[in-house]
Amino acid sequence: QLVESGGGLVQAGGSQRLSCVGFGHSLSTFSMYHMGWFRQAPGKEREFVAGITWNGADTDYADSVKGRFTISRDNSEKTVYLQMNSLKLEDTAVYRCAADWAGDGTSWYPRNEMHYDFWGQGMQVTVYS
Repeated sequence: QLVESGGGLVQAGGSQRLSCVGFGHSLSTFSMYHMGWFRQAPGKEREFVAGITWNGADTDYADSVKGRFTISRDNSEKTVYLQMNSLKLEDTAVYRCAADWAGDGTSWYPRNEMHYDFWGQGMQVTVYS
């Protein structure tokens, strides 16, 4: 189970940090999962935001957030973070974290939703002017 926190209202230009914690037996080996953040705005399809490998060595970002958002993780806390800076109105969406099992040795495809095994329920981030 993945549980997100940190969403809510934030003024344009401001910052917000999202957290996602892994719970339960399947995610007890949190450090063996690549992690990703996705978002879905009203009337739009879900889109990739950011991804990070199991050991934090590599990251990937959507062009729309590159330079503004930072993904990081703390495996000892079974937590992945998404630091969002310089927020824009178009960042308003439901944000969800997801976990992709890395233990099978397959290549990392952070933008491919089909690779993810577990998803959080999502939380709303609303940017206002």
